[in-house]
Amino acid sequence: MAQQHKDPLIPTRASLIRRLKDWQDQSSWEDFFQIYWKLIYGVARKADLTDAEAQDVVQETMASVAKHMPGFRYNPAIGSFKAWLLNLTRWRIIDRLRKRGPLLEQRPFSGDSGTGMDPLENIVDPASLRLDDWWDAEWENNLLEAASAKVRRRIDPQKYQVFDFYVNKAWPPEKVAERFNVSVDQVYVIKSRVTEAIRTEVGRLQVGTT
Repeated sequence: MAQQHKDPLIPTRASLIRRLKDWQDQSSWEDFFQIYWKLIYGVARKADLTDAEAQDVVQETMASVAKHMPGFRYNPAIGSFKAWLLNLTRWRIIDRLRKRGPLLEQRPFSGDSGTGMDPLENIVDPASLRLDDWWDAEWENNLLEAASAKVRRRIDPQKYQVFDFYVNKAWPPEKVAERFNVSVDQVYVIKSRVTEAIRTEVGRLQVGTT
């Protein structure tokens, strides 16, 4: 399964972006939220925001997307939806950091080598945040996670368990077959079909390119 992480994703489906322009299309907006909220939240946390601050960044970024979506024009020759969403997230994160004020004692952001002894030493400089690196590192993982969750909800629970134990938990196929009372060949078939379903779902959910 880890190998899928590096596979090229199916190119952007501009039709999904167009559907997001319609506030009444709850299904598309739900897809969008489920794909991206963890991505936005995770990057905000890596920028050393608290849980509450990161939750606020998610809500504010989603509101900003909704506000700008009617005028958004997808043109891959100019830039990706992924980069546009990162910029919206970046502004919200920096706003949160600036609202803390220069004299607030703050924890060092992830990877900081500060000693924690001097409050001024632990103030996060927004310009120092490696948001692009964090965003890229989390992007495909979040799409894969969202796609897997959607597939898990719609297929036979036992089949997903077979897939999960074989692929994610790395059980030997013979042990999985014995555990679920199926043949080894069935384990391979289920793995192949669920993997393909997840790949298809990733393509359907993908709304931006690297």
